[in-house]
Amino acid sequence: MNFIKGFLKFVPIFILAFLIMTGMDVLIAAPIATLLAFIIASLTEKLTFNELIDAATDSVKELIIVFFILMFAYAMANAFMSTGVGASIVNIALSIGVTARTVAVCGFLVTSILSVATGTSWGTFAACAPIFLWLNHILGGNILLTAASIAGGACFGDNIGLISDTTVVSSGIQKVDVLKRVKSQIVWSVGCLIISAVIIYGISIAMNLPMEVANAKEAIDAIPAEAWTALEAKRPAAIELLNQVKIGVPYYMVLPLFLVIGCAIAGLPTLVCLFLGLISSFLLGTFAGTVESLAAFLQLTQDGFSEAGSWVIVMMMWFGAFGGIMSKMNAFEPLSKLILKISRNVRQLMFWNGILSIGGNAALSDEMAQIVTIGPIIKELVEKSVYGSEEDIETLRIRNATFSSTLGVFGSQLIPWHVYMGFYIGILTSVYPLFKFEAIDIIKYNVMAFVTVGSLLILTLTGLDRLIPKFGLPKEPKVKLKKK
Repeated sequence: MNFIKGFLKFVPIFILAFLIMTGMDVLIAAPIATLLAFIIASLTEKLTFNELIDAATDSVKELIIVFFILMFAYAMANAFMSTGVGASIVNIALSIGVTARTVAVCGFLVTSILSVATGTSWGTFAACAPIFLWLNHILGGNILLTAASIAGGACFGDNIGLISDTTVVSSGIQKVDVLKRVKSQIVWSVGCLIISAVIIYGISIAMNLPMEVANAKEAIDAIPAEAWTALEAKRPAAIELLNQVKIGVPYYMVLPLFLVIGCAIAGLPTLVCLFLGLISSFLLGTFAGTVESLAAFLQLTQDGFSEAGSWVIVMMMWFGAFGGIMSKMNAFEPLSKLILKISRNVRQLMFWNGILSIGGNAALSDEMAQIVTIGPIIKELVEKSVYGSEEDIETLRIRNATFSSTLGVFGSQLIPWHVYMGFYIGILTSVYPLFKFEAIDIIKYNVMAFVTVGSLLILTLTGLDRLIPKFGLPKEPKVKLKKK
């Protein structure tokens, strides 16, 4: 009887995963799963209507500050893409001269920086794919290595960017400060970036690729009209960035990015960092001529608020309510007991939290759905199963947040049926119709995904994370499992 009851409590997750995997919009799937959880909680736990409503709304209330951060993050992403901040990053990188041997690593580094600046992996990939794929074509580089490299680089900002929705949401669910979380993993994240860049360049050398130099203008001029049309339909902001790259923008337009990063390092609140990024991009963009007027810039900001509110925030509210109801009926208790049973110490427990994140990502085929569905499970596993000081428990929650976003965005790069891969293949096919791209091709050459996912799990399990500044987990017996 207890088994049947426990199974019934997990049915909403199975239904949610099934609906998303069959292609249903998450904004429809989440309410259906929430309603089902509501009914099952009423039947199995005899919870009243008001008790369940309170559980759902209390869960959503915890995300309010996250909603504000997301709105400003989307607004700043729009501003950076439109005022020339993104284009200046690309042009600075390309000014050093790119060859077939360096085009993949250059695209990787440019997309990494641009994704931090704009907070969007999808927008970064859509903006940079036309430039680097056609530049690769002109130079005679390896198309799969270049495509996979910019795919991996575009996710870097989603792993560590202050304005990335995945970073903000994963931190919010685990109740950890975004800045503190970013600082804890910055050495490890940058280390993965450097190691990946070296490997990508090494592969290019091993392929014995040519060393003739070309430029971005030639690559953009080579983009066929049908590719421009397809890109306009999928990512309109990318068109503006491509045009700015072609005509050029002042290099000082990169300063808003450095200002935001500098303020974050200085410890200023995330909302302050975002506000300063918006203001500086407006002032410098006005001086550079990339901002038409205050009214036009305010429209960019409004569009960013609308974009966040039309999908991400609404989706998070439904998933927040879903998680609140699931937690109220202790739906995750059987899973928690299983993981606790097979874990001999806290470090193994954290490793299994990482595996849960990857498994949820593969099942749901959407990194944000994984973050808001699996996030509460791994949060509860730590809070209810581990003894430790408040500071040590916070360190574990920070690692959970890292699992959620890192194994969400980079894990998606290793899952052929993930929505990320579908988006990438769609963009690649549209902007470079000369090659038939397959998901497995992108996976094979995505060095950054293998390095990041592999290192995170191995470092967590072995304890070697203690060798990385601010990244190590607390040792036993400072923390220990509540086995008994």
